[in-house]
Amino acid sequence: MTSPARPTTARRGSGESDAGGVVAILLTDVEPAVRVNAALESHGVRTVAISPMDDVRGELRRSRPSVAVFTGALLDATHIALVRQLLWDNVAVIGFVDVADPALEVRLREIGYAEIWEKPVVIDDVVDSIRRRLERRQLAELTGLVGESAAIREVLVKVEQIAPVSSTVLIEGESGTGKELVARAVHRLSPRRGKPFIAVNVGALPETLLESELFGHEKGAFTGAAERRLGRFELADTGTLFLDEIGEIPPSTQVKLLRVLEEREVTRVGGGQSIPIDVRVVAATNRPLREHVEEGAFRADLFYRLNVLSVYLPPLRERREDIPLLVRRFVTEFSTLHDREFQGISGDALERLVEYSWPGNVRELRNLVESMVVLAHGREIVADDIPRAIREGGGRRFLPVPVGPMVQGAERAQGRELEFIVRSLLELKLQVEELRRRMDVEQRAPSGWVGDVQSGVNVPYVTAPGLDVGNGIGSAVSGIRGIEPRDQSPPSTTITLGPGMTMAEIERQAILGALRDTAGNRRKAAELLGIGERTLYRKLREYEGEDIPEEGDAGDET
Repeated sequence: MTSPARPTTARRGSGESDAGGVVAILLTDVEPAVRVNAALESHGVRTVAISPMDDVRGELRRSRPSVAVFTGALLDATHIALVRQLLWDNVAVIGFVDVADPALEVRLREIGYAEIWEKPVVIDDVVDSIRRRLERRQLAELTGLVGESAAIREVLVKVEQIAPVSSTVLIEGESGTGKELVARAVHRLSPRRGKPFIAVNVGALPETLLESELFGHEKGAFTGAAERRLGRFELADTGTLFLDEIGEIPPSTQVKLLRVLEEREVTRVGGGQSIPIDVRVVAATNRPLREHVEEGAFRADLFYRLNVLSVYLPPLRERREDIPLLVRRFVTEFSTLHDREFQGISGDALERLVEYSWPGNVRELRNLVESMVVLAHGREIVADDIPRAIREGGGRRFLPVPVGPMVQGAERAQGRELEFIVRSLLELKLQVEELRRRMDVEQRAPSGWVGDVQSGVNVPYVTAPGLDVGNGIGSAVSGIRGIEPRDQSPPSTTITLGPGMTMAEIERQAILGALRDTAGNRRKAAELLGIGERTLYRKLREYEGEDIPEEGDAGDET
């Protein structure tokens, strides 16, 4: 693999790729490599074909690829080392395998392969996948939104769709998820990209100054107004105005803001002249704005005026697969910024970070990585470098309990309490199991072994036979996912609780139900349950001899 180097020529198609980036193809298995290379070139994608006789590391450093394709020998020790290095360079790695093997796929994904294709590969499908990946990477570089999860891909697609128009945009998501990044991305990809982008946190401004900040004021309009001042709307004219924490705006200002959005003109405080403006408004809130409307704290007409186009940014705990990518990016960024040379992060440390629930989302993760880069003792971040509260609190912040809006009635309250108790017991059982497993591992596993990542089970539905939800409450409780009326046939994912059922039986029903819902797909079932694939395989081994759904088997729930 590292024999004397010989020159390798980068092959180019007839034109530059619309998606941008370079694809490195390792000719471990020549036949599929040549076909993929030719197909990519025909679509204008720049490629670099690297032979095992080349100086592979040198070629990869020179070509700086966005995607690397390994066409064989994926578990070769040299290839594994290359993949891990490519991950630190933010390169997506694709691998070709001879046969489909779920256990092998789990292993390869643990190493860092982003996609696994079974030979003989369908060339058009592989090429389409690579081109989409290149396009997403280019868009991610423009927006600053990092991630390969389905949730982030959906956000990037929406940003690309809504950027060219001038309609108002409402961005919803918890604090620290990157709402301002999305707003700047919308502006940067829009026809207004060369015009002003003005950001203002309306929740941080006192009510007495808010109108002046937004709309401006005339000289003498109030005490201290010694001169005329332009508001943010005027400063953002022909560009984009980003209104962060829009849900905190007081009712009196909401009326004036609605008029500005509808009339496309602004009147300064203390003035009488209407000033035409051409501004695209992008608003953001860390709490669903509809909840503010239901509580009477936000005008419904203003909500509908802002919610023309909407983007939802998921919290980091809902896209844990992006955490390793973010960590690697932040470690590289801060080690360069602070002139600290790092070899990376240990598997155990990364596992702890993936397990943590991240209430502060990406902002919290970024700040933590910076502190670890500055304070770490060695050249590799290890578990002991992680603050104790995070190191020992991974995955235990909460188990998701989806509920509907509050409704009066004892029946509803009993249902909510039952669901909470069941889920709490399941979570407690998982914590005890995980603790016991870790203790066993420490006693018998070889040094450096890392267990699977387990974030807890999210039980999709719970129903309790015999729960009295009569008197017409059935439709009301449908807002609570999992509490079903007694006479209603449960969905396929329902877990039925009966007197005397053990926690192990409840857990078994959850796992088998998830497998039926996913037609036997182990990976999707693990994602649905919120557990690692290795944890799922370990559980299935405990159920040997039972009727376990195979791939494509979506049998009835028993």
